[in-house]
Amino acid sequence: MLQPAVYMDNHATTRVDPRVADAMLPYFVRHYGNAGSVGHAFGREAAEAVDRARGQIADAIGARDTEIVFTSGATESNNLAILGAAAAQRAGPGHVLSVKTEHHAVLDPLAHLAESGTDVTLLDVLPASDPQAGWLPPGRVADSIREDTFLVSIMLANNEIGVLHCIARIGDICRQHGVLLHCDATQAVGKIPVDVRDLQVDLLSFTAHKLYGPKGVGALFVRRGPPRVRLQPRVFGGGQERGLRSGTLPVPLIVGFARALELCLEEIPAEHQRVAHLRDTLWTGLTERLPGVHLCGPALNQADLRLPGNLNARFEGVDGEALLLNMGDLAVSSGAACTSTSPEPSHVLRALGLDDDAVKSSLRFGLGRFNTEQDVAFAVRRVVEAVEKLRPMRSL
Repeated sequence: MLQPAVYMDNHATTRVDPRVADAMLPYFVRHYGNAGSVGHAFGREAAEAVDRARGQIADAIGARDTEIVFTSGATESNNLAILGAAAAQRAGPGHVLSVKTEHHAVLDPLAHLAESGTDVTLLDVLPASDPQAGWLPPGRVADSIREDTFLVSIMLANNEIGVLHCIARIGDICRQHGVLLHCDATQAVGKIPVDVRDLQVDLLSFTAHKLYGPKGVGALFVRRGPPRVRLQPRVFGGGQERGLRSGTLPVPLIVGFARALELCLEEIPAEHQRVAHLRDTLWTGLTERLPGVHLCGPALNQADLRLPGNLNARFEGVDGEALLLNMGDLAVSSGAACTSTSPEPSHVLRALGLDDDAVKSSLRFGLGRFNTEQDVAFAVRRVVEAVEKLRPMRSL
């Protein structure tokens, strides 16, 4: 009997949980009204479903329902937060502070601002040789804020190396300086507890498809004050979402988003422990059977600095892309999924101080809800077989 393909790329996207699909289905085929058409029962029914979902999602992150703006996903949420905050400034182009290891959904809007005259500073993280590799010491934020700084944008959990930044401490620094804090929490929401009040963030981006929900829907938390966070919209049209994001609301996707997040919160304590165990078992299996395997990111025993399901490893003497081609039935990644079409090595691993050969030898494993011990054993066998096949070829 053939072994089915094993999926370990859960940082790129996750399978929709069947319980989420069940919650969504009625809003495709029976309750299909437009949530903006409240003049009849079909529309009111849809609007009520959106209101319930908005409240559930808000509660899940410690927000108020009036602070949740639905978008098409985290990329749009990041763009609305960064470009919208910049457009709302009345004191000139100003200064924005971020980190070299951010996702391109943050770095690219920042580059756009820089082209328009905004001064953008990207901070360094701790190097690969440090046990806290990839981590941003909060003091670097405090040292870099200027009088004209109006926004700091720092992710909660890194999508490649799983490092967790101390957003609560950074939030306290930003409050002291009267600077807005935006946090891309795409990889964190649903995997670790996230409370916007504890984190002291003003803007927070997240999406459904990273937490076993549907693709095509995300959200931006926008703090209502005091003082109130002001944004200029990036999408215009029907004035939905209090004018911040026009467009017909995708009711089935929003319902699925709320259900997916509900399930994650119910299962976080047990799932955190289970997935971390699978990750550690995977690492042990690889390092016991292969020499020259190195961890990218914080040490695995620093649980407060790492996502439980993330493992990024580099394999001496092997190209990561070649490894992928030799493991067709094991789905992992050689870099951030959103930039996998680019020939450029990972900017995150480069920011750790690794050279291009080291960067290109890395694989990212993203373990999740549907992975098992058997999947881990299969992954170890596949990687070991591929590395042992490719290393002699590299030396020819």
